Amino acid sequence: MDTQENKPKIMEDLEKAGITNLRTLVMINWKGKEYRFVPRITITIDLEKKKKGIHMSRLIESIIETVEEETGERHSSIEELEKHILEHLKGKHTYKRGEIWMETELVVPRKTPVTRKQTMETHDVRIGVFNTNNDGDNGKYGKILEVKVIGNTVCPHAIDNWGKTHIQRAIGILEIRTDYDNEVELEDMIRCVEDSFSSEVYTLLKSEDEHWVVDRMFQNPKFVEDVTREILHHAKQRFKDCEIKARTISQESIHRHDVVAEGSGKV
Repeated sequence: MDTQENKPKIMEDLEKAGITNLRTLVMINWKGKEYRFVPRITITIDLEKKKKGIHMSRLIESIIETVEEETGERHSSIEELEKHILEHLKGKHTYKRGEIWMETELVVPRKTPVTRKQTMETHDVRIGVFNTNNDGDNGKYGKILEVKVIGNTVCPHAIDNWGKTHIQRAIGILEIRTDYDNEVELEDMIRCVEDSFSSEVYTLLKSEDEHWVVDRMFQNPKFVEDVTREILHHAKQRFKDCEIKARTISQESIHRHDVVAEGSGKV
């Protein structure tokens, strides 16, 4: 007996029902190099009010089958893989809106600023693809890309008043919502955020590099509001036909609280 097909006691449409925190191996072939991820995956579909629930076991089974089939191939991006998964699911589950998210870490090679030593910088990324299918056709695909980047800020108020100041680690978050076919690279998003801090930070720093970073920090003091505005500015210059959100969190070194600033825009 399919209890899920029964009418629920409370008849309300649900926007999302599905699974979250699914982990599996994902392989991407980007610009001729193979990248391997083990992302946290969330996949949901909408549920009409006349049904008590989705067939969770069937959904999970079909998702796992689809993910295994798709991850055996080398896609050019995570969002391409996500779109293929939604396309496969569409043949097995009727929905008006399907959505998939993958949260993982992207490792970007860098050179230290002075000694040019190789260093590997890790950034949290979140990639979502959604499909709306209200007219009975294949519907429209869109995507949301988010990067979370660590940098630092130097307080300009203290410098202006006392000639000395405090520094803090800051986290810049950039989100871009756009059509699926609009090409937006995560590395470009990361650079937009890095260029907005008082200075970038590095996993590896030799003495000469450390001196360069400290000098840059104190020559470039910024409030968290300044960082957020610069993230928006850089993103608007670099990306088109999208919605942009920026958020910066300053982990204050002389306070018990953190400081946050947010902004958004369209281009």
